[in-house]
Amino acid sequence: MSNTITATVPQVVFKTRVRDESVEGPNPFRWQDVSTDDIFKGKKVIIFALPGAFTPTCSSTHLPGFEDNYDEFKSLGVDEVYCLSVNDAFTMFQWGIHQGVKNVKLLPDGSGTFSRLMGMLVNKDNVGFGLRSWRYSMLVEDGVIKQVFAEEGKCDNCPTDPFEVSDADTMLNYLKSA
Repeated sequence: MSNTITATVPQVVFKTRVRDESVEGPNPFRWQDVSTDDIFKGKKVIIFALPGAFTPTCSSTHLPGFEDNYDEFKSLGVDEVYCLSVNDAFTMFQWGIHQGVKNVKLLPDGSGTFSRLMGMLVNKDNVGFGLRSWRYSMLVEDGVIKQVFAEEGKCDNCPTDPFEVSDADTMLNYLKSA
């Protein structure tokens, strides 16, 4: 499903972890709050959301598609590409290492606040996940949502996990035609 809208992104604070060499010990990271404005203000950003780190389609196709096409997104005027999932910062960090991510920024929506305010939080108890994000991608310019590609059939405990329009190719085609 493709929607052109002019709403703004929800105002939330993401709980992230950042490397800090001043932190002693084997885990040199500290908590850092990142606001919606930190991510979107004055920037052209792609954010794509998926059900979960380390899950099959998310790991084999969704994240790799955006990572592989990062340079092309940049050449089309995109400042940053973010992958959002209702996972904690530790899980997102380890998934990024496991996936070899170098360019896409992984954004933990641990409590699902952003996903809920976007209207994209769904219950996936049928597969043991609890509350997760529905799969979608969107283009945001200076906090204004310009385009959303949300998968059809959004529902709680959906028996399927569609992956037709939230992929990197759909977003690339949209940007090239804009």
